[in-house]
Amino acid sequence: MTVPLTTTQACEQLGVKPATLYAYVSRGLVRSVPGPPGTRERRYHAQDIEALRERQATRRDPQGAVQGSLDWGPPILDSALTRIADGALAYRGQEVTALAVRSSVEEVAALLWTGDPGGAPPLPLRARLNLGRQPRADGPLEALAYALTYAGAHDAATLDTREGTLPRQAARVLNLLYATVERHAGQVPAPDLPLHARLARAWGQPDSADLLRRALILLADHELNVSAFAARVTASSGANLAHSTLAALSALQGPRHGLSALSAHDLLRTARDGDPRGALAGAARRVGHVPGFGHRLYPNGDPRAAALLTALQRTWPEHAAVQATRAVVQSQQEETGEQPNVDLALAALTLTLNRPAEDVVTLFAVARTAGWLAHALETRLSGQFIRPRARYVGP
Repeated sequence: MTVPLTTTQACEQLGVKPATLYAYVSRGLVRSVPGPPGTRERRYHAQDIEALRERQATRRDPQGAVQGSLDWGPPILDSALTRIADGALAYRGQEVTALAVRSSVEEVAALLWTGDPGGAPPLPLRARLNLGRQPRADGPLEALAYALTYAGAHDAATLDTREGTLPRQAARVLNLLYATVERHAGQVPAPDLPLHARLARAWGQPDSADLLRRALILLADHELNVSAFAARVTASSGANLAHSTLAALSALQGPRHGLSALSAHDLLRTARDGDPRGALAGAARRVGHVPGFGHRLYPNGDPRAAALLTALQRTWPEHAAVQATRAVVQSQQEETGEQPNVDLALAALTLTLNRPAEDVVTLFAVARTAGWLAHALETRLSGQFIRPRARYVGP
């Protein structure tokens, strides 16, 4: 929870006098709570103050506010999918850390797609696509891209544009990706198993199925990130769900998005094999900062990382990778106070499962597919066409 602001702090941030602040409170624009016991002071919600600052900036410079919204700025579109506020993450009003404890991946996908955990059609038992006709991929991410490209061009069900078929199409795309992971791992598809168990089986880690289930749920969506926005823009053109997911998968594979977890994996592997403090310094020299720590949306710590690292510690407390992660987190907190983010948690999980570094991104991709499909569905159902204008600044 973000610490509430004092009257002086709130007035300084807004550039107003206390009387104006009190007027904002009376109009319901800023929430206030009692201050320290024994005083008559009030405290003010920092999120409300920040929202007012953004509104003021928009009025003063509308063009600048629009441009700023594209870089961690104020919201630019409405969505009923995911809320990030007060250090918490929720899918359609349900806290994600609680969903990770009790829900299946299928239920969370249905919740994102329809608002009802039981509202999506059952996953098709088989993709009914001839995966053998696709080129043999060198890595799992390449295999996922081939599968989506092929499905988008050849799967008649995916090409059906009727509104009522969209949730079934989403289920078909999600099932296709898990079947692709199984095929790439040399496994016969197991469509009768839950999705998280299929991934655990493909990775040869049946004892870690519950940890993977938690990770898949915690990573299912994260509001309007780069890959989700790519899915929305593509879906708004009328592209099918396979191609919208392919656009998101492509956007994920950049060093400022999904590939950032690879640096966290390198950090933990180095720490496991040597000195944690030396590993931190070396990682900072290589990438310019310590990977796997800090998040602009979670100044007090990423709840997804906390939930996954806690589960990992409880399951494998004596594992060398878990102990190295604990040492790295402790050292970094002593040095800077920064908390781990989900990149570090995913890196710790894949390292503990003895998976190669690329599978940090594989796990990210198959987990986030449920959210990508939700964004594509929401965009298609809204009828919105995302086509912003550019402000020309050339000669």
